[in-house]
Amino acid sequence: MMEPVPNPVTKCRASLAGYRIVLRQVSPESEPIYDFIIALHKAADGDWKGLAQKVGVDEAALTAFLEYSAQFLGNGGNYKSFGDSKFIPRCDESAFAALASASPDAEKHYKATNGAIFSSDKPGLMHLGFTDEGHLTTYYPDSPDITKDEVDAVAKWMQSKGLLPENTRLRKTKDGVFELLIASAITSPPSDGGDIGKETEFVISEGPLDGKAIKLVYGDYAKEMGAITKFIKKAAENAENATQQKMHTAYAKSFEEGSLLAFKESQRHWVKDQGPMVESNIGFIETYRDPAGIRGEWEGFAAVVNMERTRAFGELVRSAPDLIPLLPWGPEFEKDKFLSPDFTSLEVLTFCGSGIPAGINIPNYDDIRQVDGFKNVSLGNVLSAKAPNEKIPFISEADLAVYQKYRDEAFEVQVGLHELTGHGCGKLLQETSPGEYNFDVANPPTSPITNKPITTWYKPGQTWGSVFGGLAGAYEECRAELVAMHLSCEFSALKIFGFGDGTVDIDGEAGDVLYASYLSMARAGLVSIEFWDPKSQKWGQPHCQARFAILKSFLQAEDDFCKLEYKNEDLSDLTIKLDRSKILTSGRKAVGDFLQKLHIYKSTADVEAGTKFFTEMSNVGLEYWGTKVRDVVLQNKQPRKVFVQANTYLDEATGKVTIKHYEPTLEGVIQSWAERGL
Repeated sequence: MMEPVPNPVTKCRASLAGYRIVLRQVSPESEPIYDFIIALHKAADGDWKGLAQKVGVDEAALTAFLEYSAQFLGNGGNYKSFGDSKFIPRCDESAFAALASASPDAEKHYKATNGAIFSSDKPGLMHLGFTDEGHLTTYYPDSPDITKDEVDAVAKWMQSKGLLPENTRLRKTKDGVFELLIASAITSPPSDGGDIGKETEFVISEGPLDGKAIKLVYGDYAKEMGAITKFIKKAAENAENATQQKMHTAYAKSFEEGSLLAFKESQRHWVKDQGPMVESNIGFIETYRDPAGIRGEWEGFAAVVNMERTRAFGELVRSAPDLIPLLPWGPEFEKDKFLSPDFTSLEVLTFCGSGIPAGINIPNYDDIRQVDGFKNVSLGNVLSAKAPNEKIPFISEADLAVYQKYRDEAFEVQVGLHELTGHGCGKLLQETSPGEYNFDVANPPTSPITNKPITTWYKPGQTWGSVFGGLAGAYEECRAELVAMHLSCEFSALKIFGFGDGTVDIDGEAGDVLYASYLSMARAGLVSIEFWDPKSQKWGQPHCQARFAILKSFLQAEDDFCKLEYKNEDLSDLTIKLDRSKILTSGRKAVGDFLQKLHIYKSTADVEAGTKFFTEMSNVGLEYWGTKVRDVVLQNKQPRKVFVQANTYLDEATGKVTIKHYEPTLEGVIQSWAERGL
C-alpha cells in the first residue's frame, strides 16, 4: 500500500501552465492546431463518430484525425520531439476542413494554422534548425534573415556579461537590433535590476556585431509565466520543509522576474531536498531543440516516489564511488569527491514537455554539479509502458526469447548507470577565475590519449555547453550511454538490480541481462538512422546520433564482435549478430576506447579534436547506411509511444486530492488534454 503523500496538485498545475510555451517553441502553427483540436473535442461532446457523420467525414479520415491529434498532443507540437521532423496527417486536407466546419471556434483556429498542418512543399521546413540553412525555428522569431554567425556572436556577448541563455529567445528587428526576449511574468525590467543590472540596451564595439545594439526585453510568455508563478507560490505555501520552501520561492522569483540566477538558486535547493515523497522540477531545462544548443525548452514534472524501486537505486548510489574509478581515465579527470545524489524511482503524475524521457539527471549547470551535486530520477511507469503487439525487427530468432524476457530489466540497468554514473561522472578542467585553476596548471595531467600533458582547458566564464555548442547534447548523451555500457559489464553492478551474486557469469541470468543490454543498444543504434535526414545529411535527435555512433563502435570492434547479417540484396532480412562470449573482451574494449576519447576531449575543452572525432563516429553518408540500411529501417519502423496522463484535482474546501485516469485510446489522450483547461 502506498504511503500518504503531500499535495501534488499545484506542482502539476505549474508544470502544465507552460504547455503553451512548449507549443510556441515548436512552430508558429502549433498553438492554433492545439486550439483546433480542443475546439473539436468540445464540439464532439463525446461522440466523435456522430460529429464526423454530421460533416461528411468517413471513418478512415476521422481515425487519421484522431491519430494526428494524439501524436500532436504527445509531442507538444507538429514536429517530433524525438527527431525534430514534421509529421503530417494520413488523410486529405479536405477532411480536416470539413471537421473544422463543425463549430465556429474550430473553424477560426483551423484558419489560423494558415495551411501549415499539411504543407510540405519546402523540404527544409520539414525539419527544425537554423533559418539561414532553410529550416524552421521559433527560438529566433520574426527573424528570417538572422544568421548562425550572428546567433553565435550574441551568445558570446551573453557569456562575457554572465547572462545565461536558457530562458531567452533572440529576435533581429528590421533595424538590425538584436532583442533578447526574456521569459518573465513582468513586462519591464525588475525594479532592482536583472541578472546583469539595470541596463537593458548595449552597443557592441567589436567583432561581427560591431556597431550593432543588443536590447533586453522582458515579458516573453508573460501570461503563462504569471500563471506558473502563481502556482509555484502556492506550492511554497504547502512545502514539506524549509528547503522546499526556499526552492519554490527561488522558482517564483525566476519565473516572475526572468532571473536565471534565481533559477540556479532553486536548483541548489532542489539538490539538497533529498527523499521527498512528491518529486518535481520545472523550468527551461533541456537545450536539444534550439539549433544553437543553448536555449532551453519548457519542461515540468510532478511525480510520486516508488519506495520499493528507489531502494535499488539507493544501493547504486552507495556503490558509485567504487564503480566510477573503473572507468578508463585517471583521478585527474574525475571529481575530487563523488557527491552522492538522490536517486529515486518515480511514478509520473504529470510531465509537461515535448516528450517524456525514461530518466533524468539534472541540473545541467556544471558549477552546481561540481560543487553541490545533482539528482537522478528514473521514471518507472514510463519504463514499464508497453505498446500492444509490438514488433521487434532486426533481432534474430535465436536471440528473440532472451531479448523479450530481459529488455526491460536491461533498460532499467542502462538508465540507472547512464543517469547516475554517466552524467554524474567527470571533471571539467577549468581556469575558474583569472589565474585560479581547479588543477595543477604548472604540472598539468597527462592525457591517456596522447600520453602528453594537456594543453587545453575551460577559460573563465566558459561552460561545457558554450564551448561545444550545438553538438554538446548528442556528445554528452553518447558519453553517458558508453559509461553505462562499460559499467554494466561489472557483475557487482548487475547484482544491485537483483541479477546474479556479483560473480562473473556470462551464461547466467546476469549475463542474460548484460547480453540484452548490448543487443538493445545495437538495435537502438540501427533504428536511430530513421532520424538522420539524407537531404540535409544531419541528425534530428541527439540520443539517436549518440546511439548510432555506439553501434559503429560495436561494428568496428575487434574479432567480429558485432555484425549486420543479411542474405537478401535489399537487406529485408537484416539482423544483428552480436557475439555474447566477446562482450567482456572485444565489446568492452571498443566501448572503453570510444568512451575515453569522448571523456578526455570534454574534460579538457578540446573542442577541435572532440568535434572531429564524434562527427566522424556519427557520420552516416549517402551510400550503404544512408540508402539501403535506412530504407529497410523505415520499412520496419514502429510507432513511437504516446502516453496518456492522468489529471489531479484539489477540493479547496476539504483539501482532498483526487486523480482522474483516462482510457489508453486516441479519444482518451484528447480528453485528458481538453480537461486540463490550458
